[in-house]
Amino acid sequence: MTVCDTLIRGAAVIDGTGGSPIQADVAITGERIAAVGDLQNYASQQEVDAAGKILAPGFIDTHTHDDISVIRSPEMLPKLTQGVTTVIVGNCGICAAPVQLKGNPPEPMNLLGDAGDFRYPTFASYVAAIQQSRPAVNVAALVGHTALRNNHMGSLDRVATAAEIKLMRGQLRESLDNGAIGLSTGLAYSSASSSSTEEVLQLAELLAKAGGVYATHMRTEGQAILQAMDEAFQIGRNSRVPVVISHLKCAGIDNWGRSGEVLRTFDAASLGQDLGCDCYPYDASSTTLSANHVDERVKITITWSTPHPEMGGKTLSEIANLWSVTQTEAAQRLMPAGAIYYIMSEDDMRAVLRHPKTMIGSDGLPNDPRPHPRLWGTFPRVLGYYSREQKLFPLSEAVHKMTGLPARRFGLSDRGLIKENYKADLVVFDAGKVRDAATFENPIQPAEGIDHVWVNGILSCSGGVSCGPKAGRFLARN
Repeated sequence: MTVCDTLIRGAAVIDGTGGSPIQADVAITGERIAAVGDLQNYASQQEVDAAGKILAPGFIDTHTHDDISVIRSPEMLPKLTQGVTTVIVGNCGICAAPVQLKGNPPEPMNLLGDAGDFRYPTFASYVAAIQQSRPAVNVAALVGHTALRNNHMGSLDRVATAAEIKLMRGQLRESLDNGAIGLSTGLAYSSASSSSTEEVLQLAELLAKAGGVYATHMRTEGQAILQAMDEAFQIGRNSRVPVVISHLKCAGIDNWGRSGEVLRTFDAASLGQDLGCDCYPYDASSTTLSANHVDERVKITITWSTPHPEMGGKTLSEIANLWSVTQTEAAQRLMPAGAIYYIMSEDDMRAVLRHPKTMIGSDGLPNDPRPHPRLWGTFPRVLGYYSREQKLFPLSEAVHKMTGLPARRFGLSDRGLIKENYKADLVVFDAGKVRDAATFENPIQPAEGIDHVWVNGILSCSGGVSCGPKAGRFLARN
């Protein structure tokens, strides 16, 4: 008889490769999967009956802004209760480290926290803080281009000088040396929109030798989206690195119906270079409020406002009527502020979501007092609504999009699959019941149907309640 630490019996195992489920037992010893199969000769004091349930690899949230939350709120319930065991932080050009503020964080870095939350002048100091806080989920981190610009430029409304780029390269190199998985940009934001392609290229060229990736919130997701995609592809080709298009979408009413054109462009480029993308399963986005993005045909809900916190939860239209001004004028009064923009077509979003190279990323904003429901609901929404109910793709493919595919994309070489000697990041869920409970009206609601979650072999969440020690790790680039 072989003794293991935990034995999960009788599950339908979806291993993360995209293959069909198989009936199997899974044994955990220490942090790793010890065996998969008919394990009648195994015994354990911690045995879980998973008959009738799905056992999958723990989900990898490929696009998060949990940079500070993993330290400030290490229990990470919004993610753990969805079955997420690993988060990729540092997206959209913003990150917690390396950062040296000269005052308040510039937009959109203020989405991550206040000035006092940015305490990590080097990437190594951020890694040490994660190791000390020991969050409940694993953390892999990109370095943000906007953060690097903030550190070395007095004004962000221009192209960086050669001397400034040299300093940014030094910080990026230190970060890669300490385990960062790549570079991200947020070129659509005013804090980075003045940067040139060449400025980004001079940073991205450091990634190839380090085995890093380039993830980008492109210059636009609107009318000029194809040109923005071309710039991203050019940076990847010239730097010889994989490219991940962040939250790929066709934004704005005038851009609806273009997903076919966008995906054909993506596929054509994929023939000559390594490309991926992520998507969240909602037709509304959420970020900082910008007067430039106001379209009176589109519903915009204010999630927070520094000068007018009492307006949180109201629509921009309601506020404009209350103040007897235009929506653009209302937006200017409210800023700095956050907003949910109902700017996407459901059909376009579905087309992107089912594309074979699309990974699942929540893009949730944990610092938001009225968050978009994607923070708590993304992964069960894909499994329940889009796979089970809408039959957009088989359950095995849905799991692959959130496990094996992102693990390969981001170089997490011993995670993302249920395979002997892989790390025991695992989730048991009920395929018939899993669903997102979070809504736009009540966004802070844990998912239903997620039974058990293990992180590095430790049972970390059961029945929607955290349990056991927090077992997450900082995941350095492999």
